[in-house]
Amino acid sequence: MEARETTFQKLIQGDNQFQIPLYQRTYSWEAKELQRLWDDLVEQATAGSGESPPPSGHFLGSLVLDPRPPLPDTVQRWVVIDGQQRLTTLMLLACALRDHVRAFDPGKADLIHRRYLVNEEDYRGLDAYRLLPTQADRPSYLACVDNDPRAGGDDSIGVAYRYFLAALTEFDPVGDWDTVRHIDQALRHRLTLVTITAGPQDNAFRIFESLNNTGKPLSQADLLRNYVFMQLPNLGELAYEKVWLPLQTELGPDRLTTLAWLDLVLQGQSRVTISEVYQGQRRRMERIVAVSREEGLREDLVRLRRLGHLLMRLFEPEREPDPRLRAVLRRLVQWGGEAHYPPALHVLDHVDRGTVDPEQAVEALTYVESFLVRRMICREPSHSVRQILAGLPSGIERDRPLPEAVRRHLSGLRRGWPRDEELREAIRTQPFYWQGSSRHRAYVLRRFEEDYASPEPVDFSRAWATIEHVLPQRAGQEWLTMLAEDAEDGERPEELHDALVHTLGNLTLTGENTRLSNHPYERKQQILDESALRMNREIAAAGRWGRKEILGRADQLADRAMRMWPGPLAGDHGQAGERSEWLRLRKVLAALPSGRWTTYKDLATVTGAGSPQTVGNYLATRTDLPNAHRVLRADGTSSPEFAWLDGRTETQQQALEREGVRFNGAAADREQRLSMGELAELAGLDRPREADDEAGAPPPEGAVTDRAEHFRKLLFTHHPDVADELLTLLLKWEKDGGRLGYGAADETSCAPTLREGRGPQGSLWPVSVYPRTGVVEVVFAHLAKREPFTRPELLVELRDRLRTIPGMRLDVPDAELSRRRPSFPLDLLRGEGLARFAETLEWFRQQSL
Repeated sequence: MEARETTFQKLIQGDNQFQIPLYQRTYSWEAKELQRLWDDLVEQATAGSGESPPPSGHFLGSLVLDPRPPLPDTVQRWVVIDGQQRLTTLMLLACALRDHVRAFDPGKADLIHRRYLVNEEDYRGLDAYRLLPTQADRPSYLACVDNDPRAGGDDSIGVAYRYFLAALTEFDPVGDWDTVRHIDQALRHRLTLVTITAGPQDNAFRIFESLNNTGKPLSQADLLRNYVFMQLPNLGELAYEKVWLPLQTELGPDRLTTLAWLDLVLQGQSRVTISEVYQGQRRRMERIVAVSREEGLREDLVRLRRLGHLLMRLFEPEREPDPRLRAVLRRLVQWGGEAHYPPALHVLDHVDRGTVDPEQAVEALTYVESFLVRRMICREPSHSVRQILAGLPSGIERDRPLPEAVRRHLSGLRRGWPRDEELREAIRTQPFYWQGSSRHRAYVLRRFEEDYASPEPVDFSRAWATIEHVLPQRAGQEWLTMLAEDAEDGERPEELHDALVHTLGNLTLTGENTRLSNHPYERKQQILDESALRMNREIAAAGRWGRKEILGRADQLADRAMRMWPGPLAGDHGQAGERSEWLRLRKVLAALPSGRWTTYKDLATVTGAGSPQTVGNYLATRTDLPNAHRVLRADGTSSPEFAWLDGRTETQQQALEREGVRFNGAAADREQRLSMGELAELAGLDRPREADDEAGAPPPEGAVTDRAEHFRKLLFTHHPDVADELLTLLLKWEKDGGRLGYGAADETSCAPTLREGRGPQGSLWPVSVYPRTGVVEVVFAHLAKREPFTRPELLVELRDRLRTIPGMRLDVPDAELSRRRPSFPLDLLRGEGLARFAETLEWFRQQSL
């Protein structure tokens, strides 16, 4: 190989044509890369004027070129092995420069056209162009070179061309050659590259692979495409145009990688990962080429094209022609995730080949849906689901009908498909509100409502609904009086409330969460009776809402669930061992951080391990549980029943103080108490949307006003000393262009928010104010996942700015900020404390812009 330094003009001068081979990815530079190049060019164009020394030139990088053997009466062709993105960008910049100059000096524009873009000899057809992109980019690029009216479209080529046109207009608004000529000179002479030319014995693809198969330059699909077309020297053009390009256009790069992964999984490589797709497919295709040469590889691409067309039905179920199959595919899309892709694509492949009819396909995929839903309801660990379903296509029995084979496979030993009795017990007793993801919880409740088959069903794609606790999370005296009637001997109504409140029998969907709040049942009954949801009107028909009614509804929902989601075949397919809720409890205990504490009640709620008393009894009798001393009563004091099982003599309070927990008398500091949301994250569960302040999802019209009023009332009721000044500050935030997001839970919280939700980044807010609890939660863990606060130093600065508030103790180490959501007392936001808080909010706004 030969390397030499050159300028852009020296590179392209003469009768040369740079060809981008089929194995290269399409043009993909975006605004940040374009701006970086433009800034560098402007720096070179404007430096060296007046008394400034001339610039030294700007190094753009390298180009790796593979010369093609010269032919008589043709241009010298160079295959661009590496560097096509920057070379294409420079050519588009030359197109924009030419068209900018044409408006005031056509002669100079023609010079630029001949200098950069075309060969000056009388070459015909494609030989006239100095750069020839891949087939996918070629029409857009040639439109720019030819000054075609279609130039500057919406693809990456068009976007780059328009970017440089706009940049040149800003640089030279009046159209003056004396101004813009500096850009031309810098483009020709001040941008340097190193060209590396492959020798006759060099393998171009090996060079390309070694340059690009490290780091993140190319996706697995990019590398696979590169390999494929290096193996098709004769059939490549036709295969690219008729097979690969339509496949790539339909799927896009990410889904193309998914297809390549699924193809390996369906052929028995169930443990292959996305990062291993290229190597796995390459080994497979090498065997094809060794036996069938180019024609065999082309036929394999046709097979992948068919499989890719089927895969699109998993992403867009509307493409499926059979309405029954379309419905179950739509349900799997609503469930979300990728775990169902292997069995679903396997089933669709059978349908497409005519070995299974749509009715059988629906039955088989319903078992897959049931496997996912039942495991979620029964709180089975989710980490093994992907591997179990990936092994299904190659693991099922081939001599049985497909639906039966799928059901038998999923019913196998240790695959964790809950039986009917386990499903019913979970629906009656488990805290559904704290399990799975918010998406999955809403899905289950939507499916229950849809099962009523109402003549005028609710369109959940257009309706905004949240999960509602009929028995409220914070029960007033009227509710506790009702529960006291249902309590068994020795059972307090508060304990009965904790056992029932988060179970499925007590949960529904509503768009009236704020109106329902924690009102007595009679008021909720009136509102639910007006609901468009059949299951809400069914709840409203009950005369009261206590233990009997909640468990009765749980049994009705269990009957529906067993019918909608049929279970495994009879037989012992379970796994003996400790109950899953105790395993979750162990996991949470092991993850409890030093210097923090939690309560028996919160542990019971999040893990589904029964009542606080049940959790306390379990902790008191096990010697092998980590961090059990970090669990206290709800008021922060030690339980009288707590005792060390290893013979230690220090008190529980002394042990916690040694770890950094502060005590006020006998009670632990509530600032250091872990919230249930933090416990859920430690357990690997999503925080329920209604328990968190998802300020990014705009509520329906009217809901903001209702929630704002409820927040204001709670604030004045519980913290009148700070209410006026704090509300003034929050309203100023809104006036200055921010938004106030209000939580949908019983305690309406307020978050000063930037951005709308549901976008690539989602909403951004630094704190949530809880008026009844009297705390301000600082959401470091939320911010750490969103730009620009993925930078740890910004989280540190936010903490340090809040620490300037008088009385503030926000003792979170730097290394733990991205995992924590600590709180501080709301009462600190008065006087100087409020001023410091206001300064912190303004700093947050500036950092987020």
